[in-house]
Amino acid sequence: MQKSKKEMFINSLQLPRDILQGEIRITLTGTREVWVENYKGLLEYTNQLILLQGKCCKVQIEGKCLNIDYYTNEDMKLTGRIMCIKYL
Repeated sequence: MQKSKKEMFINSLQLPRDILQGEIRITLTGTREVWVENYKGLLEYTNQLILLQGKCCKVQIEGKCLNIDYYTNEDMKLTGRIMCIKYL
């Protein structure tokens, strides 16, 4: 299978693909903390569900006592009892 010019360029720079392609990045620490990077927007926010818009998909985080502890235009920290993360 032939690689596209874009893929070859990304590989030649040796930089993380998520940064260059704008992909959403999720770091989960146990069941109590989530760091989300490269999200485009917050679509829904309750104490049981947080729905984020990424470049190519939506991400739904489900749990109990969910809270946004920190956020900027580029990243956010969520806490609570994380039960499920879905890509929609």
